[in-house]
Amino acid sequence: MAKLIYSALTSLDGYVADEDGNFDWAKPDEEVHAFVNDLERTVGTYLYGRRMYEVMVAWETMDDQASVMQDFADIWRAADKIVYSKTLETGSSARTRIERDFDPQAVRDMKTSAVSDISVSGPDLAAQAITAGLVDEFHLLVSPIVVGGGKRWLPDDVRLKLELREERRFGNGVVHLHYGA
Repeated sequence: MAKLIYSALTSLDGYVADEDGNFDWAKPDEEVHAFVNDLERTVGTYLYGRRMYEVMVAWETMDDQASVMQDFADIWRAADKIVYSKTLETGSSARTRIERDFDPQAVRDMKTSAVSDISVSGPDLAAQAITAGLVDEFHLLVSPIVVGGGKRWLPDDVRLKLELREERRFGNGVVHLHYGA
């Protein structure tokens, strides 16, 4: 059975984007990016909302990047993508399909039949998966910055008891926290 994994790059105060929608402060350096790449190698399917997909689809055409970035582009291109959107008609990347609504039972079925892990990305879509009790693992990469407001990485209306499975500190001050549900 595949795991559903939610990973997020956040500020110390728990935001994935600041009040202006910026997240450039979370850009990983080479060490953190290589670590993220290793986390993503187990993922066979990405679940995205429209906005997150529009950010991530840039990896479809990125080439001639630093080796760590090219590695991520290759990982991303090799995976299937499911985009939940009421407005997109088609995806702009290979291996992509559009679904109109997030269906928790369909994701449960996908977890049962998948041979590789599944990643849910973006706090709005992840909130739906978390609320439905679907997320098995949380990977949080905390940047040493306080942004004071914006888009939170977790929904406010959920309570979970999690088990810390791993932590790691990077040279740039980023901390990785891995929790299991």
